[in-house]
Amino acid sequence: MKVFLIVLLIIVIFFIILYFLGKKAQKKQAEQQAMLEQSKQTVSMLIIDKKRMKLKDAGLPSVVMEQAPKLMRNSKLPIIKAKVGPQIMSLICDEKIFDTVPVKKEVKAVVSGIYVLGVKGLHGKNEPLPVKKKSRFKRALEAAQEKAGAKPIK
Repeated sequence: MKVFLIVLLIIVIFFIILYFLGKKAQKKQAEQQAMLEQSKQTVSMLIIDKKRMKLKDAGLPSVVMEQAPKLMRNSKLPIIKAKVGPQIMSLICDEKIFDTVPVKKEVKAVVSGIYVLGVKGLHGKNEPLPVKKKSRFKRALEAAQEKAGAKPIK
């Protein structure tokens, strides 16, 4: 019984610590978001390429590499290679908009430093994203749901 109480006490303490660390991280993220919003500007650029690549392979300035945490250096980030004015730059894209960024198109982008927050197409049509092919499991699951009446028949 004593062992159970000790383990329970350790788990409760662990969750309390996680709660306070989460609140601290949330405040820090809100401050960073406010700084990004404060320094954003609209820039016209030609998107050359977009990839998910490691921070150390992205070709970003050395200052960015020095400031990045050690764990982030090996994680893959959405990187956009774009021509801004006369120079070609590597920029970090927001994860939310990375899939909607058109390649080889001129866009107006909302940029804060080397971080792209949003894009809007300038010239040409915006092509819809290609529809991903469903796996056999998903097709079978949908067919079973239709037969069972859980999903409306097409």
